[in-house]
Amino acid sequence: MITATTGIKRLQTGNHRFTSEVSSKALLGSQVRRQELMAGQEPFAVILGCSDSRVPAEIIFDQGLGDLFVIRVAGNIVAPSHIGSVEFAAEKFGTRLVVVLGHSQCGAVQATLEELRQPTENRSPNLRAIVDYIRPSVEELLQTDLQHDENTLMHHAVRANIRASAKHLRHGSQILEQLIQEDGLLIVGAEYSLETGIVDFFDGLPN
Repeated sequence: MITATTGIKRLQTGNHRFTSEVSSKALLGSQVRRQELMAGQEPFAVILGCSDSRVPAEIIFDQGLGDLFVIRVAGNIVAPSHIGSVEFAAEKFGTRLVVVLGHSQCGAVQATLEELRQPTENRSPNLRAIVDYIRPSVEELLQTDLQHDENTLMHHAVRANIRASAKHLRHGSQILEQLIQEDGLLIVGAEYSLETGIVDFFDGLPN
């Protein structure tokens, strides 16, 4: 079993390869690797990330088949099915690292801020559900001086949403809480920069 701290280092090293444009294409999936994985999988990290097409976890972390258990949803929100997916990976495969991965200029966060400023009447109930998950983590920011600086507001809102999702995972499941307390499970938050390609792990890291 790969520990959470080792997993973070592997992700950071892979992201450095990605940003340095020295990615190892061999990691993506050889026939030998496919055959190995037929017997089962042992992903070393769960990535709960945004569905944005510009943020594919396996590519930005330079990982291959069987390395990551990836859950993607707009705005990297945490609904019951996402918690269940994380529980499944943590229990079934022994994965001890969970990363909530948001990104700069997140469209779902931007849509939530716009909805708070100027509510719409005819929004799809399914889209509204995503906004409603993000709303609690960002609405207080609009009551601060950040409302006058759009870029800074977005930066803080994206990170607030990541922190909220990570917190929800840590405290929204008895299974995950027990694994955190007794078995070394670590849930952290990270932000991917569309501008630089760098992933910044900023929430929940061990001291």
